[in-house]
Amino acid sequence: MAGLTLVIGNKNYSSWSLRPWLLMKVNDIAFAEERIALYQPNSKDALLQRSPAGLVPVLKQDSLLIWDSLAIMEYLAEAFPAIHAWPADKAARARARSISAEMHSGFSTLRQLMPMNCRKVAVHVDITEALAADIERVQDIWQSCLECHDGPFLFNQFSIADAMYAPVVTRFKTYGVAPRNARIKRYQEQILSLHAMRQWYEDARAENEVIEGSER
Repeated sequence: MAGLTLVIGNKNYSSWSLRPWLLMKVNDIAFAEERIALYQPNSKDALLQRSPAGLVPVLKQDSLLIWDSLAIMEYLAEAFPAIHAWPADKAARARARSISAEMHSGFSTLRQLMPMNCRKVAVHVDITEALAADIERVQDIWQSCLECHDGPFLFNQFSIADAMYAPVVTRFKTYGVAPRNARIKRYQEQILSLHAMRQWYEDARAENEVIEGSER
């Protein structure tokens, strides 16, 4: 499939941009990358020129626009069935969709108090009761999936579910959240060791924009 362009935001900060970018990179889907620095004077106009929602990410193919990370990955799953972006088993696929939708719509406290920032490590954050609940829920999800499917990823093979939770792995690294056990630690290390993830971190470190609201 030719002519794919993925519009993303800052790699240091944009968790939603990481998700489809990682899925495409892990599966060797060719695409052009267009980065728009966020929270700059011209950012909103630039985004509105590329998406009716005025947000990143956006996948472009000729005149077709797909916005929202999960919608983009659903489109890729249909366009590239050979990558098995969702588990083949019906029950596992339903579960993968459920936990992906939960990440898509939930964990607001984690997002607010632990903004994605790939350039920093071991940043102190006060763990409120609500934040602790979000952290526990994420690790519950990981533990359950890894026990059921025996890793190395949540459903054995890298899937949309892993792409959805990859930014949380970066957040736990940034804010020094200790993994509950060795199985979860191995999973986090597996995500961070992906060649595509290492490339994302390298690019994030090379950026010079600073978004104050995402600094701690």
